[in-house]
Amino acid sequence: MRYDYPGSYRSITHDLAWEMIVKLNKAMIVAGMLTVIAPVGWAQDNQGTATVAPAEQGHSDSIVRMRHQEAAANRAYQRKVAAAKKVYDEKKAEAKKERDAAIAAARYGSTQ
Repeated sequence: MRYDYPGSYRSITHDLAWEMIVKLNKAMIVAGMLTVIAPVGWAQDNQGTATVAPAEQGHSDSIVRMRHQEAAANRAYQRKVAAAKKVYDEKKAEAKKERDAAIAAARYGSTQ
């Protein structure tokens, strides 16, 4: 079995080759990221400047408007569900008190 000692010719060339591979991989990753990110920035620059925020002026795309309407409907639904749950929890607590009182009366007698 052959061992590569630190400082040997084989170890040094292996380290240099590995270092080159790592640098090449890093360069490829950076180039790939730039390929993905650059068109997004370019598209954003070509939209022009809006004086009013997009949420305030509405959106020209019908699908986006539909999603906003769906989100508003979901928020209204969640508010109604929360209110109904609050009423349900209050009624449940009242029923639990009545049940506990009836159980206590059954266990310990009605004279307390």
